Amino acid sequence: QVQLAESGGGLVQAGGSLRLSCAASGGIRGVNAMGWYRQAPGEQREMVATISSGGNTNYADAVKGRFTISRDNAKNTVYLQMNNLRPEDTAVYYCDGEILAYSSARFRTFWGQGTQVTVSS
Repeated sequence: QVQLAESGGGLVQAGGSLRLSCAASGGIRGVNAMGWYRQAPGEQREMVATISSGGNTNYADAVKGRFTISRDNAKNTVYLQMNNLRPEDTAVYYCDGEILAYSSARFRTFWGQGTQVTVSS
């Protein structure tokens, strides 16, 4: 059973940094794109950053220049380095991955359970 597990969230003051990690595990044959999304209270989930299997990245305008997405293909892990955090970055952060499991014939999107990031002013 494929699972994605996030870690690294927490409480930080404005201007501070956090690094999120998301490890995929459980009968994986292949991983394509992975990404980070966030959802603030009362808001829709939005894309933060994505990264292809080849390392091509895409960022939301709100985080460009402050956040960096990276991945370790050998570990099936994606990271999100968040610098110069702002109160408006407060949200639950979710990772996702397009994963081919041994039990499946096609790639499917799997989601992590989410990790809370709170930025105080």
